[in-house]
Order: sequence, then structure tokens, then C-alpha cells
Amino acid sequence: MSWVTIGRLEDIPPRGARCVDTPEGRIAVFRTADNSVFAMEDSCPHKKGPLSQGIVHGASVTCPLHNWVISLESGAAQGADEGQVRTIPVRNDNGILRLDLTELRVAAE
Repeated sequence: MSWVTIGRLEDIPPRGARCVDTPEGRIAVFRTADNSVFAMEDSCPHKKGPLSQGIVHGASVTCPLHNWVISLESGAAQGADEGQVRTIPVRNDNGILRLDLTELRVAAE
């Protein structure tokens, strides 16, 4: 794994998101109300809506375009909707956030 420092937990508001642009695409990093952190591609599987602009609730995010609910843990669409968002390993080291972009690089090749 190749961990890349992307910022601090306090840079992301509770129940909010921030984006990281990488050569392989845009990654949304989410913070839940209980300070859990998740990362995934910033693109809904339905119509490619920006998940980073959605509403974070529990361990899910609702896409702002058509209200699809996506699990932050698995990237899977919830309910009757079908689809998957690629998740990215993220680590919180005492408030310092790091992403592992290894798998993302391999998938882009």
C-alpha cells in the first residue's frame, strides 16, 4: 500500500465531504457524525452525480441529482437501486487523513 497524506479530519465538516483530485480521477472523502471517514470516487453510478455534494446520513450518502443512496462502507447502491461506486482505503492517523491510491492506479491502467 502507498498511503498519501491528503489533509486533516478537521478540514471536513461533520456529515460533510471534501474532494481530492488525483491523476486517476476525483475522490470524495466523507466524514460522518461519529467522525468515521470514508473515501470513494465522486461519481454516482446512476447519472454520475457528484456524491461529495450529497447529504451524509449514518454511513450513507444521498446523491444530489436523483436521491440514490450509496453506502459509504461498501460503495453499493441501497434499496431497489443497483450499482457500485469504487471505494478507496482511507486511514485516520490521529487526525491526519491518508488515502491508499494503489488500487485506483492499477484500475486506471
